[in-house]
Amino acid sequence: MAYEFQVTVDCAEPHVLADWWADALGWDVEPQDEGFIRSMIAQGHATDDETTRHNGKLVWKTGAAIRHPEGLERAPRMLFQWVPEPKTVKNRMHLDLRTGDDRDDVVQRLLGKGATYLHDGRQGPMSWVTLADPEGNELCVS
Repeated sequence: MAYEFQVTVDCAEPHVLADWWADALGWDVEPQDEGFIRSMIAQGHATDDETTRHNGKLVWKTGAAIRHPEGLERAPRMLFQWVPEPKTVKNRMHLDLRTGDDRDDVVQRLLGKGATYLHDGRQGPMSWVTLADPEGNELCVS
């Protein structure tokens, strides 16, 4: 049996990082339903401490998600979830962005939005640039 999956990224600021990755990928941040959140609080299933405001909207504090504009049929959802500890070592898994655009332009745009240059890579005729997002998670751009 085949399974569906989402990619989950542990982070310190889920909403900020979701915004960054949505911009980097050209994806959409999933809206959160303020009415639903308020109803969960009113029913005792959640507390005000489990929420925060981001871009003027009430959201769950510990998570934010993004998805491809064409939906989950096109690509898996990415979930950004809060964890208390900072990233300390190299990722054992990362995303490779195949841009279809001018790679160097994409790299420069991401650097301008807070990415960090790590190194260039090459294997045969293929080459890529390895960056880190604002929280240090690696990604490659080819």
